[in-house]
Order: sequence, then structure tokens, then C-alpha cells
Amino acid sequence: MRRVRREPLVALDTEAASFHRHVDRIYLIQLSSQHETAVIDPLTVTDVSGLGSLLADPGVEVVFHDADYDLRILDRDYGFHAQRLFDTRIAAHLLGEPAVGLAALLAKHVGVTLDKKYQRADWSRRPLPAEMLEYAATDTCYLLVLREHLRAELAKRDRLAWAEEEFARLESVRWSPVETNGAAYLRIKGARALNRRGLAILRELVPWREAIAADLDRASFRVVSNEALLALSASPPRSNGDLAKMSGLSPRLVSERGASLLAVIERGLALPEKDLPKFPRSERRAMDPAFDLAVDRLKRARNEMAERLGLEPGVLCPKGTLEAVARARPKTAAALVQIPELRKWQGALLGARFLEVLGS
Repeated sequence: MRRVRREPLVALDTEAASFHRHVDRIYLIQLSSQHETAVIDPLTVTDVSGLGSLLADPGVEVVFHDADYDLRILDRDYGFHAQRLFDTRIAAHLLGEPAVGLAALLAKHVGVTLDKKYQRADWSRRPLPAEMLEYAATDTCYLLVLREHLRAELAKRDRLAWAEEEFARLESVRWSPVETNGAAYLRIKGARALNRRGLAILRELVPWREAIAADLDRASFRVVSNEALLALSASPPRSNGDLAKMSGLSPRLVSERGASLLAVIERGLALPEKDLPKFPRSERRAMDPAFDLAVDRLKRARNEMAERLGLEPGVLCPKGTLEAVARARPKTAAALVQIPELRKWQGALLGARFLEVLGS
């Protein structure tokens, strides 16, 4: 860290294990300067405060690819926050790159082919094989070269200020835990197709699965998949024999946890009719023809500019920003720049046209 702190540029990446573990954390940190690459094991190197100091140093630019999740888990696990950064994925979006994955960008701009063999590997395992460590190191060791290519292209096309505004916004990214409010079962894809009795069973099954996942420190879907939970809820088994016929349940799970699983299902079956859960009604937006017309006009103006610039329309100005502008209905440039969802660079590109279509 003392050596790296003297560098003006460093590249950073992290590896977690949410695909494998119930309680996720950072299991690997990759750090590259222009002269060396290090792979840090935070299970062994328990004091990584030097990394927090590095991120907070305005004299060091930290380069990420798709920084959002890394920044969130660095905040969650360590309370570290970035002060100055560059995100190669955002840069690629603003250049209109057709493929913005790291492997595609490195192949195109650096001439390096990445093997994504370990993209969903279990980074919590120890010891990590040498080839996994080498794989992890490639995520940062070419990142600074890629940053040079993309930054030069942004400057050449007068888009560097756009990127810098986006990077500055990333500095405020923080971890935000999902609020379940006991309704996690309603967010399972396919739950809406169940009847109310099926929903009652699913409501019992989800915390049952979570308790087992926590006990085993295993990702929930690796205990029982969502599809299997839905099948259990739609056609509830009543015996071990029924459980053995269900797809998606391992023989070991049925043997060791079958009794508790059947008890949980029985609780859902025994719930009185009047207490059965149901999906809350989604709030229906009041009809507002003027708002819809404004959004449509803004969208057409946005699409025309996006085509001219060679950008995806959602990159230039996402739907949520268009709706914020339509709700505010600004009549002047001064009013337009007060809309928090609208970036300065978006206002500079689209502001005059937005005011024109809103006034027509």
C-alpha cells in the first residue's frame, strides 16, 4: 500500500461469493498499479485500512470496471468510500460501444482475450488454486491501459466532461440492504400465478429455506430453487413419498429436512381462509394525458439526439429522467437545471430541445 499510494492511477476490483454463500462478504481484492498487480486475501490480511485511505485520497484516481457493486460492498464490509474514480464501463457506454463487458472491451482496445471461466467461481474457497488467482489478477492488470484508450476517445469526442460528471456521482454510492418487511415471498418470480392458498404455503417455505441456508452458509437457491418452492406451493406434497417425487429436491434434503418441510407446508394448508395472503394491489397511476404527451415528445427528442450521437437512448437520458422532466414541466433553462434527475451534460445537450417540445 505504501508503494501504491505514490501512484497517480490504480485499478481495483473485488470478488464476493453471493452465488455460493448465504452471508456474503468480500473474499478477494485485486489491485494494480502501472508497475505491479497484487491479489489480497482479506480473510488473512485482516487490516485493509490502507485500502480505505487509498480510495479516500483525491490525489489517486481509482479505476474500476462497473464500479457500482464494488463500491456498495466496500461500504458494507469496511465503510470505505471512493473520492476520485474512473469507470471503464460507464466510459464505454458514453462512447456508444456495442459491447461494454470487460472481456469485449479488452479484446477490442487492448488486444487481450480474457477467459471468463471463473466468472461465477466460489471465491470463498481456500486455498485458491493458482489459476483462479491468475484469473482474478487479469481483472485489473489491463484496466489502466483500457482506461487510457477510453479516456483519450472521450476527450477526442468532447465527452470527457459527461463521464466525469457520472464518475463524481458514483462517489456517493452506498450499500442499501433490501427491506423485506416479511414479504420476500411476493418478490419470487412466478408467485403471482399461485392462488391464495399457494401463496400461504410459499410464505411459510421462504423463511424455512432461509434458516437452512443460514445454517449451512449457502446461497438460498442452492438449498432449494425458487422453481422448486413454487412447485411445492402449487402442488403441496403430504408425505415423504410425495417429496421424493418432486423435482428440485435433493435426496439428502428430503432425508434430513423432509419432516420439517412437510410441517411447514401443513402450516400453510391449515391457515384459515380469511387469513390467506394475497398480492397487494399495485397503485394505478391516475390518467394524465398531458403528462403522457409530454413524455412522448421528450422521448422522441431524446431518440433523435441519441441516433445523431450514436448512443443508446437509455444511456443518453433514461426513462425516469424523461418522466421527471415531464412532471416538472419547466418553462425556462433555469427551471430545467433544478431537476435533480437531469445531469448537467444531459441538460446541455437536450435542454433547449426539451423546452421547445414542452412548449409546443
